[in-house]
Amino acid sequence: MRLGRPTLAFEIRCRAGDAKEGRIVEFRPIPRVPEAFQQPVTADEIEAICCRTFGARTKVIAATELGTGMYNTTLRVAVVGQEKPVIVRIAPEPARQFTSERALMRNEYASLPWLAPIALLMPKVIGADWSHEVIGRDYMVQSLLDGVPAAEHLHTYPRSTWPTFYRQLGEIAHRVHTVRGPGFGPVTGPTYGTWSEALAASLDAIATDLDGVGLDSDDVRKVVSAALRHREVLDEITAPRLLVGDLWLPNILLDYDAPEPTISGVYDLDRATWGDPLADWTIRMITAKSGERQAFWDTYGSVKQSEGAVWRQKIYEARHLGAVRLERHRLGNHAGVRASYDAMQTILADVG
Repeated sequence: MRLGRPTLAFEIRCRAGDAKEGRIVEFRPIPRVPEAFQQPVTADEIEAICCRTFGARTKVIAATELGTGMYNTTLRVAVVGQEKPVIVRIAPEPARQFTSERALMRNEYASLPWLAPIALLMPKVIGADWSHEVIGRDYMVQSLLDGVPAAEHLHTYPRSTWPTFYRQLGEIAHRVHTVRGPGFGPVTGPTYGTWSEALAASLDAIATDLDGVGLDSDDVRKVVSAALRHREVLDEITAPRLLVGDLWLPNILLDYDAPEPTISGVYDLDRATWGDPLADWTIRMITAKSGERQAFWDTYGSVKQSEGAVWRQKIYEARHLGAVRLERHRLGNHAGVRASYDAMQTILADVG
């Protein structure tokens, strides 16, 4: 039986601009200036993505761009025949991606089997396409999770109830951090045999990106030198554990009307990597303030604070500051970029 020709015809009908079953009734993109990092997509491109995902005769009713993320272009899309709207996430064009953030969507997709301990909280992938045949960017179509972003909803609860939220977050982080991987580094690789190699490579990529946008990278390169000079302290970490990378309020959903803040979903976990759990962004944000956040440790468990662990966390903070500097630059936050240099000098004085 020969099946090649029908497949080719299907591919042609699904190219951008060729979905002829009808225009989107309601299309609401976010207006952006030409130099903005997040580039818009057209109604034709959304129709073509849905055509490839759900079939050539798919009709899109509405598509609304969501402004909650700062990296991918994300839309809530209503499709005829689907019980609920779906989420369409479109990565930046490859040329716009930093070296330290290369192919994050592919990294997220590869991490999903490893994130099985929290799979019930995550959206399901309906379709993913790295071919760039429909649109010249990676994209994923995912199920829509119920809930309200924690960044918007947590403050509507009395502050006395916030420890409930942080205890749930501690349990989720603990589940992820118990997963052991094959090596250190991003889930999609490259992986390294030692934690010092992986961390130095990550910092070096950030420094390269800073050079690329015309920012001074000297302090980050000094941190790389310190990390390699004291590699034996970093290499006390011998078990690569799964780090979520970006599990914090903007990527957490809360139940609409639960009497206390109740986590109903987590999403956009595209920065997953293998390393020391104390290097995770979640831990960084928990330790940044006291108060209600300390309830996190009730469920996460205690953490050994040896002299080596304290030194490593300074290197981790330097890595976070470098990544934050790049993001602030991308968002035009010049004051934030300048502040990152002062903070980095404090770290350099400590790491030797």
